[in-house]
Amino acid sequence: MPKKHAHAAAEDLIAFIDASPSPFHAVKEIARRLEADGYQALDESAEWKLQKGDKRYVVRQDSSILAFTVGRAPLVKAGFTIVGAHTDSPCLKLKPRPALAKNGFVQLACEVYGGALHSTWLDRDLGVAGRVTLKNGSRFVERTRPLLRIPNVAIHLNRNVNTDGLKLNPQTQLVPIFALDDSEKAKERALPSLLTLLGVRNAADVTDFDLCLFDTQGGTLSGRDDELIHSARLDNLASCHAGLSALLEAGSKNADATRVLVCFDHEEVGSESAQGAAGPFLNQTLERLVEVLAAGEAQAFQRAIASSFCVSADMAHSVHPNYADLHEPEHMPKLGKGPVIKANASQRYATSGTSAARFSLACKDAGVTPQRFVVRSDMACGSTIGPITAAGLGITTVDVGNPMLSMHSIREMAAAADVEPMIRVLARLYR
Repeated sequence: MPKKHAHAAAEDLIAFIDASPSPFHAVKEIARRLEADGYQALDESAEWKLQKGDKRYVVRQDSSILAFTVGRAPLVKAGFTIVGAHTDSPCLKLKPRPALAKNGFVQLACEVYGGALHSTWLDRDLGVAGRVTLKNGSRFVERTRPLLRIPNVAIHLNRNVNTDGLKLNPQTQLVPIFALDDSEKAKERALPSLLTLLGVRNAADVTDFDLCLFDTQGGTLSGRDDELIHSARLDNLASCHAGLSALLEAGSKNADATRVLVCFDHEEVGSESAQGAAGPFLNQTLERLVEVLAAGEAQAFQRAIASSFCVSADMAHSVHPNYADLHEPEHMPKLGKGPVIKANASQRYATSGTSAARFSLACKDAGVTPQRFVVRSDMACGSTIGPITAAGLGITTVDVGNPMLSMHSIREMAAAADVEPMIRVLARLYR
């Protein structure tokens, strides 16, 4: 693949991630790109009327989105081709009453969301983004100018940090500094000041909020030949971007199956929410499509699911040159070498021989050679939305992802050359 083409896809991924500092913004950016391609929004509370070729999307709770293109064949015969990913990433979230004032500093208390690498949040220029709920509705907010910082303690006061390691108490030591203020009203003024900086005209109108911290440094290409991507939230916005790009690239013609892209929130904390993969969002929406498009067909939903296939796309662990012994010796994915099929005998991934073979065939048709990942037998395996979707719907599922390093760091690393091949394979499956 020409380097220029690889870099174009990687640069588009970086632009997508930079526009998505929170799951709310990620869904907004996905919807924007869908609408630019002719997709129209559906209201969950309205009656749906659909026909072949229709391109629609639906949003739940502002942070999960499902888009689909109605296939040309009956659902009971062709089913759904689904690509699933998730919009959330480990981060720090503001507590409901975040304001603290001590020793002349104003700080904002945070709660750790997901399995974040705590130390990577130190000494970074942090912005704030998310959703504020107002008396007359809600709005998304974002402040890319640095507002917060969690400073490290000087080595002079922690002499053994390089030999004993850095251990952080998330309650007392992951508390960002917001301002210098030793006045009596320092604590009282903190939250209204933050909301004003986030563009809220009248802080008194805010009834609640869902706000997270993010690194204000944008993504970039790096390395000798710009072959590396350095960015926040690669896990898992890179998979959202791949699925979305594949759906748009596949177009609306020449597909029997109904194509579905679903990007869930809350994967990093177990997916158990109204908009998470363990919730009813996907199931309810697919049932609704069957009800509208296959009315009168006997056992229509079960027949459609039996003919369906799901790709759970979540990033994979590349071998780390400094920690290669942490990998299973015969399963060491490398950056720049293409999509990774992930398997686990204990079903932490939903991949089976059948589903892996189907994804491998799509890779072959797309001119891509897949890699394989299995965790070491003496280590615990993480999981993702694949097993949740497979168990909840009874649908054949494969877990895949592009290789990366620094997973769950505030700033992660991947290969520019891997972005376009994953899009190509997913587009092939959609077709």
